[in-house]
Amino acid sequence: MNEKVLKTLEYDKIIEQLALLAGSEGGRRRCLSLTPGHRLDEILQAQEETDDALKRLYRKGSVSFSGAKDVGASFKRLEIGGSLNAAELLQVCSLLEAAGRAKRYARSAETEEETQDSLDPLFSALEPCTPLSTEIRRCILSEEEISDDASPGLRQVRKGIQTANGRIHSTLAGLINGSSRSYLQDAVITQRNGRYCVPVRAEYRSQVPGMIHDQSSTGSTLFVEPMAVVKLNNDLRELYLKEQEEIEHVLERLSEETAVFTEAILQDYELLTELDFIFAKASLAKSMKASRPLFNTKGQIHIKDGRHPLLDPKKVVPVTIRLGADFDLLIVTGPNTGGKTVSLKTVGLLTLMGQAGLQIPAAPHSELALFEDVYADIGDEQSIEQSLSTFSSHMTNIIRILNEASLNSLVLFDELCAGTDPTEGAALAISILSHLHKMGIRTMATTHYSELKVYALSTPRVENASCEFNVETLSPTYRLLIGIPGKSNAFAISSKLGLPSFLIEEAKTHLSEQSESFEDLLADLEASRRTSIQEQEEIRLHKEEIARLRAALEKKQEKLEDQRERILREANEQARKVLKEAKDYADQTMKDFHKFGKSNISVSEMEAERARLRERIQKTEEKLSLKKEQAPKKQLKPSELHLGDSVRVLSLNLEGSVSSLPDAKGNLFVQMGILRSQVKLSDLELIDEPVITGKNFSKSGAGKIKMSKSASVSTEINLIGMTVDEALAHLDKYLDDASLAHLPSVRIVHGKGTGALRKAVHTHLKRCKYVKSFRLGEFGEGDAGVTIAEFK
Repeated sequence: MNEKVLKTLEYDKIIEQLALLAGSEGGRRRCLSLTPGHRLDEILQAQEETDDALKRLYRKGSVSFSGAKDVGASFKRLEIGGSLNAAELLQVCSLLEAAGRAKRYARSAETEEETQDSLDPLFSALEPCTPLSTEIRRCILSEEEISDDASPGLRQVRKGIQTANGRIHSTLAGLINGSSRSYLQDAVITQRNGRYCVPVRAEYRSQVPGMIHDQSSTGSTLFVEPMAVVKLNNDLRELYLKEQEEIEHVLERLSEETAVFTEAILQDYELLTELDFIFAKASLAKSMKASRPLFNTKGQIHIKDGRHPLLDPKKVVPVTIRLGADFDLLIVTGPNTGGKTVSLKTVGLLTLMGQAGLQIPAAPHSELALFEDVYADIGDEQSIEQSLSTFSSHMTNIIRILNEASLNSLVLFDELCAGTDPTEGAALAISILSHLHKMGIRTMATTHYSELKVYALSTPRVENASCEFNVETLSPTYRLLIGIPGKSNAFAISSKLGLPSFLIEEAKTHLSEQSESFEDLLADLEASRRTSIQEQEEIRLHKEEIARLRAALEKKQEKLEDQRERILREANEQARKVLKEAKDYADQTMKDFHKFGKSNISVSEMEAERARLRERIQKTEEKLSLKKEQAPKKQLKPSELHLGDSVRVLSLNLEGSVSSLPDAKGNLFVQMGILRSQVKLSDLELIDEPVITGKNFSKSGAGKIKMSKSASVSTEINLIGMTVDEALAHLDKYLDDASLAHLPSVRIVHGKGTGALRKAVHTHLKRCKYVKSFRLGEFGEGDAGVTIAEFK
């Protein structure tokens, strides 16, 4: 790729953004030297590394490579036996610490599910040399300060320096505060040339013996080193020299330890630089919301929702561009500022970025072709220095492209052959594009020439495209429409801006009939496109609605099937439990009755056992989940009721007879045994009963007498197992039915027991007006457990 194309397509600006994301100086240099590749295996490897780094950024966060310093020059001195200074050793330490951070980052949050990626070999090859970096950091506090603990000798020397300083200050303090105080300019201790002095007035020079090291600018003050501290200052100076010797020993020792790991440290620098470069590419992809493109060697480009990376991501309109599959030449037309040049640059720039191993700001699964060269003729090529016009400069560039372009090249033309006579320019543009098309070179060109639109419509594997423009708002939508040539909107725009209509009409008369019909054709195509898009959107919405309804129906059907299976399963389980319980209780009951037959068990105990059995059976019936469905109640009409009709009061679940006809509000009285109550007609259900005619009854106009149960009433009632209240209620109803059936006598079984039930039955029989007499049963009739009642 030549430098001019990289600059024309603004690839250099992308590289500048990339370099700013690198953390080390070496990483930045690596970013700035990045150029598009030509080998597919290298491009795929670079794309894989960028993608793996991006996954790590999303999963683990970022990692800093800022401490990776270039120590190559310093290690040259180590090779010849020299020593490193404190600053250079700190750079080595910073590099090793950066390697340690990267190593920990690679190991952080690792799980068994994570698979190896392309960056694992780089991270695994890092050697942090932790003992060496720890020792350097312990001994060297900063570039100007060595720790006291760096060596025992250094610690001892610095203790001596501290002691000497204390003695000098103590001696000078005694001098200042003693008899010599009046000879001094100020009562302070100062230093000159590294030796401690006191400021003495010039006129008292002879009063303070010592060595003069300096004087003030006026000469009134002399800085004298008293004789009492000369030796102490000499001793202190020797200690400082010993301190420097000890520091040199420490640096020599650390340099020797560093020399052992020279190869590993230099390798760490190369690895960290490479990792910094790769993670910078991933950070750029993250900031652009980019995705990894697919590559092919067939010359096919399919960019889905591509965005120019240098435009504001909140305002840029994505474009979808195809080239190389169905057509090799794409001619883009449309109004100025409509987005033609941006679309052209987007194709070129994303191609360069992809071949450089960078992810592209486009939808996933976008496809790029591998090109050996990308050529572009975009922008103002006018050259004042070379005395070339815009057209001449463009043509010079086009000639170079025609001479160098090959089958594996991508050629981009912006406003091809513009800046000259339109007729000649259009003819020349068609000739150039036809030549490239015959060579099979993938080409994309923007133009205003209508002749090129016709050329695209009439030539195989050449396609029109246009940038959409909204005439109503006089603004472009920046959408690229492939398959539709752009329509000139000069008249519509001029009218919107206020150009008089008579001028527009006159301008239309100057158009040739062919040009006018072609513009009408473009207008019809645009209208058809809008209709097609609208219909496709409606179809899409209908399909989504059908899919949603189908999914809801399937979900509902599945839920019903699950409920059905659950209900059947629960019902079967309940039935199994009921049957098992009934079987177990039946077996136990049979055992008990066999036991009663063999043992001398009283009748009262047997009756009590029968009562418990009946109660258990009743509870078992209540547990059954399936109840007998009742037929829907028929709504009664007032005309259907007559006095004496048998009815059921639904709210009370009691039977009775009609004692009064319904009033205007539907209220009537019903006699239910000894209870007479007013109910509503809607709360009644008519009971169908057979008609029984007694032999002593004669038919009258009122009809026949209806008996609810008299036709099938039994001659015996069994009250065993009931409480007194329950027994009397059943007995009262039974005696009524038996009397209406004209039975001569009935047999009431109440059992012996404690005699309470028998006594209550006898008391009730005494009150019944239609009972003639009653007696206990005789031998063979049930003895004292039975009462025989005769009716009048």
